[in-house]
Amino acid sequence: MNVFKKIYCRAYQIAFHAALPFLPYREPKILSGIEEIPAVLSELGINNVLLVTDQGLRKMNATAELERVLAENGVKCSVYDKTKANPTVENVEEARDTYIKEGCQCLIAFGGGSPMDCAKAVGARIAYPKKSLSKLKGNLRVLRKIPTLIAIPTTAGTGSEVTVTAVITDPKTKHKYTMNDFPLIPSYAVLDPKVTCSLPPPLTATTGMDALTHAVEAFIGRSTSRETREKALAATALIFGNIEKAYADGGDLEARSDMLKAAYYAGIAFSKSYVGYIHAVAHSLGGMYNIPHGLANSVLMPYVLEAYGESAHKKLHRLGIAAGVASEKDTHELGARKFIDAIREMNERMGIPKKLEGIRKDDIPKMAKHADREANPLYPVPKLMGAKELRKFYYCLADWS
Repeated sequence: MNVFKKIYCRAYQIAFHAALPFLPYREPKILSGIEEIPAVLSELGINNVLLVTDQGLRKMNATAELERVLAENGVKCSVYDKTKANPTVENVEEARDTYIKEGCQCLIAFGGGSPMDCAKAVGARIAYPKKSLSKLKGNLRVLRKIPTLIAIPTTAGTGSEVTVTAVITDPKTKHKYTMNDFPLIPSYAVLDPKVTCSLPPPLTATTGMDALTHAVEAFIGRSTSRETREKALAATALIFGNIEKAYADGGDLEARSDMLKAAYYAGIAFSKSYVGYIHAVAHSLGGMYNIPHGLANSVLMPYVLEAYGESAHKKLHRLGIAAGVASEKDTHELGARKFIDAIREMNERMGIPKKLEGIRKDDIPKMAKHADREANPLYPVPKLMGAKELRKFYYCLADWS
């Protein structure tokens, strides 16, 4: 990256950091179980909702209890269950059409980050019926209030139940783009560990590592606050203490509950302090090859953290101490190394691969450009990199054997 672009990026990030205390961040109201939802809807005068989920969860009857509770309390529930792993523009438009056709008054997102991102984007399109999603992408484009959104995370990873962000894929361009707007923060978040128990071990692993990515990138960036640092450290400690327990025993409600807390804390941290190149590269991989976001983040994390080098050693050391894998007596370089090694070892124990299949050499320049455009100038990374420098991560990940 040339010096002028670096100056521009850092100036942009400093301005955003200075504005942080004045931005309208808020946290959703927390509900501890789905049985609390009807009372909330009654208080709001809502009796007709759209449930946004995916077919896998419907086939597992994961939404059955929610649908039963709503029906028993006289709430009409229409369902959109075609959300893909990387939600598309088509998903959003189909769900929006259902919302309007059925006369819905509220959105309930049930699932991982994909249904929540889809529901957020549906809300944006309802607030702006004359604007396409392509015109709503970016930062601070959705300023109008969206319909009441209740988020029910079934994974402990994305933190979407508390974030300003929605990520949507355009299949025509094979590009993921983000929407970052304060009205997209859900009104309510249901943190119920029981709905996460059916999550299979591989998804428990990759979604949990997604939450760790949020905590790590928020902490090592240059736009932190006391609150986001505390939340990121707390999330890191909870993840290292519980992810493998939840992976080994899906019915461990204490571990599942702690992982939900970790994802929530990490969501708060990265909403306010942003992410970094792990996310930017992962989004480009998801857009091009439909690679699940949590998997891409999990595999990428050690490579990117190593590439930051000395610029991230001190903060990675602090994360290592919080995780219980490094000591105060370690040098910053050694503490950072122990933390990165611990991530690799945890990935291996949970069956997460070191490489990703299907990456094509010809696609790398295009994906690197997408990652560059997403990350720069917004993401306050420890070390700035341009598109040419980001290419190396795709080569690190590619399994061409």
